Amino acid sequence: MVTPSPPGNHSLSLEAPRLHTASDLLDPWSLERPRFCLLSKEEGKSFGFHLQQELGRAGHVVCRVDPGTSAQRQGLQEGDRILAVNNDVVEHEDYAVVVRRIRASSPRVLLTVLARHAHDVARAQLGEDAHLCPTLGPGVRPRLCHIVKDEGGFGFSVTHGNQGPFWLVLSTGGAAERAGVPPGARLLEVNGVSVEKFTHNQLTRKLWQSGQQVTLLVAGPEVEEQCRQLGLPLAAPLAEGWALPTKPRCLHLEKGPQGFGFLLREEKGLDGRPGQFLWEVDPGLPAKKAGMQAGDRLVAVAGESVEGLGHEETVSRIQGQGSCVSLTVVDPEADRFFSMVRLSPLLFLENTEAPASPRGSSSASLVETEDPSLEDTSVPSVPLGSRQCFLYPGPGGSYGFRLSCVASGPRLFISQVTPGGSAARAGLQVGDVILEVNGYPVGGQNDLERLQQLPEAEPPLCLKLAARSLRGLEAWIPPGAAEDWALASDLL
Repeated sequence: MVTPSPPGNHSLSLEAPRLHTASDLLDPWSLERPRFCLLSKEEGKSFGFHLQQELGRAGHVVCRVDPGTSAQRQGLQEGDRILAVNNDVVEHEDYAVVVRRIRASSPRVLLTVLARHAHDVARAQLGEDAHLCPTLGPGVRPRLCHIVKDEGGFGFSVTHGNQGPFWLVLSTGGAAERAGVPPGARLLEVNGVSVEKFTHNQLTRKLWQSGQQVTLLVAGPEVEEQCRQLGLPLAAPLAEGWALPTKPRCLHLEKGPQGFGFLLREEKGLDGRPGQFLWEVDPGLPAKKAGMQAGDRLVAVAGESVEGLGHEETVSRIQGQGSCVSLTVVDPEADRFFSMVRLSPLLFLENTEAPASPRGSSSASLVETEDPSLEDTSVPSVPLGSRQCFLYPGPGGSYGFRLSCVASGPRLFISQVTPGGSAARAGLQVGDVILEVNGYPVGGQNDLERLQQLPEAEPPLCLKLAARSLRGLEAWIPPGAAEDWALASDLL
């Protein structure tokens, strides 16, 4: 019988205040510790927070938390800095990469965060390169194990107790051991459902209802101990897959003379939610040669999740890759499996980094669609030296750019463009000066009021722009003179 180890305390309470010595100042754990927020998406909803990168500073800041959402219930607060997404430290990563990691983890994500004031104190005392974020060591992760019954059953028994937590006792050479369950593992979930608060009878019933196969989330003694020491929760998004029955597939397509050879259609998936599905895969054309199967569901374009995107936006993402496209797909079996365990298939790709695709011009013939292709918007003539761009909001209503304002010179300019976002696809560039917004000239006293109304305005957003070099920007923007506006925050 395996002796249960003491349950870990997943909350991080601070010690009573004390005087700090000089050596304490070199120890990040003598300061306020990070918090861990395990967020879950409800059907048709977001995680419930808005993320933003401050102009001129490294780091990714929660700029708003929506009431009644998973983010609020799990204690995420405005001003929190995100240090890690699941087990990946992201504090110094590009903003677009962080947004991509969070979206790719849906429907569950574990965020490591630190309040802004605590982060500023830690950086001031420890330096910019200090390691503030606890992470699990290499190979020390919870495991998602799929077990198929054999003549000996599932090959494990459960430590007896009136209520969880539960630990597993393995049969030597049994199905559980072959599926990668480590000796003395703590049982966390059965088929995507937490059993930490189950009674023994409820757990027995849940296992019986699984039939001939079951998927367990487990943590070996080493994982449990390391999480206890770090204060990390034993969270499903940290898991690595062992002997999973299926996995996502990454397809690399290069357009041929007859196109890619597939039809993209929006329809309801197995869970009743709208999704983008691939049909009419033509034999002999690039899609079929790359391994695409009729009925596959599209989960990512160039490694970026398309969950929650509409049909036109998904088509636009594919078109934006030019003649070489990387698509991540799941077949119906994989779709059912990852929906059951409530984890993103993108977490279980051997390599989630898709190769960079050449930048090609968008073309309606790059992918066949059942709906009419996006028509080119007729652009009225504009003065020499300026241009007009039409933008449609992406997931969560973000246009994918940030505006900054200065008191002198041209008042408004583009200070950041999110790669792959609506603004980037429309051709916006850092340094572009805003001349008009939806037909209204800018540069007056009502600019701020008008810009604050943009998120509620009917798309498309029409901008008249004039290009200006970054060197030119530096010449007329005094240090610290730019005011950063939050148009470019992303709803996650």
